[in-house]
Amino acid sequence: MSIMDVIDQLSYVCPRCQNEVSERFYGPCNACRTLLRSTYASEGRVIELSEYVPKMNVTPNAVAVKDD
Repeated sequence: MSIMDVIDQLSYVCPRCQNEVSERFYGPCNACRTLLRSTYASEGRVIELSEYVPKMNVTPNAVAVKDD
């Protein structure tokens, strides 16, 4: 461990398990983060979407389609 690792450590009570911990950032401790990652781990999935079909909001007017 370098001197910068020791200086950057914070001592606080873990907001999840209420244990006194010394970590670099405030939040759940390392043990709680590991447990949360394993509990809520999920795999990505491929979602198939239908082909995009633009919506026709405008109807042709009589002047534009008038045949002479």
